[in-house]
Amino acid sequence: MNDTLQLLQTHRSVRSYADTPVDEAALAQIIEAGRRSPSSFNAQHLSVVVVRAAAARTRIAELAGGQPWIARAPVFIVVAADAGKTAAGVAAAGAAQQAHRSAELVVACSIDAGIALGAMMAAARAQGLAVVPVGGIRRNPRAMIDLLGLPPLTFPLCGMCVGHAAADAPLKPRLPTQAFRHDERYDADAVRAAIPAYDQAMLRHWRDVGRPDGASWSATLAEHYSRDYFPGVGQALREQGFEME
Repeated sequence: MNDTLQLLQTHRSVRSYADTPVDEAALAQIIEAGRRSPSSFNAQHLSVVVVRAAAARTRIAELAGGQPWIARAPVFIVVAADAGKTAAGVAAAGAAQQAHRSAELVVACSIDAGIALGAMMAAARAQGLAVVPVGGIRRNPRAMIDLLGLPPLTFPLCGMCVGHAAADAPLKPRLPTQAFRHDERYDADAVRAAIPAYDQAMLRHWRDVGRPDGASWSATLAEHYSRDYFPGVGQALREQGFEME
C-alpha cells in the first residue's frame, strides 16, 4: 500500500489538541487543496472562513452543541455554500441566476463541500496535522451565519478542526464492505445483515477506548435520525435566499 492509500484508509478524527499553533504555510496548503478540488460545472460555489480567534472558536463550539475540541484546536475552517459568487458570475454574462431557487443547487454545493472537506483533511494529515470534521455548525445556523458575517446566498455547510494532536485517536470500526459496495444492483439484504455484528463491534470499540457510555451504531442513529435533529436548517436556507422550489 502506498503512502496516499495509507493516509486515506487510516483516517482518525482527533478531538484532543495541543496548544501548538498551525503554521501559516501548512494552512495555506490545506486551503489550496480545497480550492483546487473538483466542482460541479466548475461553478466553484464554495467559500471557506478560517477562524483563529479564540473567542469565536469558543462561540462556535457552543453553537455546535458543546464540542470543546472546536475551542481547543487552534484553527477552525468553515466550508460555506456560496451562490452569491455564482450569481456574480451569471450577472457578468448579462443574465440573472435562478439556480439558487432549486434544491439541486443546495445538493450540488453540499457534494462539492464534501469533496473539498475531504481534500483539506487529507492535506492536513499529509503534513502531520490532526483534524476532525464537524457538521454541528448547522445546529444553530442563524447564529453561525451572523457570527461569520455570511451574506445572502451563502450557508455554512460543514467545518473542520485543524491542529496538532495532543493524544492519538483509535481507528473506529466501519460497516463491512458488503454494506458499502454494491455490484450492478443495490443489495438491501446485505446492509441489514451487516448491522448486528457491526453494533457489537462498535460496543467493543467503546469499551476498548474507555467509553462505557458508548452506544451501538443503530442506537446512536435512532437517537438522532428518529427526529429532525437540526430543525432550523430549512428555514435558515430560505432566509439566505435558497428557495428550493
